[in-house]
Amino acid sequence: MKKILFTLALFIVTITVFAQASKKVEEDSNCYIKWAQKFEARGADDVADGTYSDVIITFRTGSDAECFNGKCDVKDGRIIAMYTKLEDGTYALVKKKLRYDFPVTITNGMSKTVPTLDDELINVLFVKKIKPKKASFEKAAEPTDD
Repeated sequence: MKKILFTLALFIVTITVFAQASKKVEEDSNCYIKWAQKFEARGADDVADGTYSDVIITFRTGSDAECFNGKCDVKDGRIIAMYTKLEDGTYALVKKKLRYDFPVTITNGMSKTVPTLDDELINVLFVKKIKPKKASFEKAAEPTDD
């Protein structure tokens, strides 16, 4: 009887540990991390000067991230203004106080991380500039006795 209770308790503890571990993996995967991994894997084309209304603007605090549709203006390879898209289709200027006054450059389709005075981190992601998925190798057929 003691062995059965011990085995049952061990089983319950094991299930609890694995459930918490899988929940932690899901929490670690926020929208910014998912997009950053895609940019890292595929790479991105250069971003030319102009206004882009198909960007994603990420606001991160600690391990939390929120991603919003937006637009931005690019001049000389630098972001000069960022706007988040509102539900009615209009845009609002991002009015965060930046910690440092430096040019926000773009590398591999992602802007340089911009810290704010509120300890937020902002990135602009140019998702239309991601390179297409590379073709993978085709598997060969298994041998047959024909």
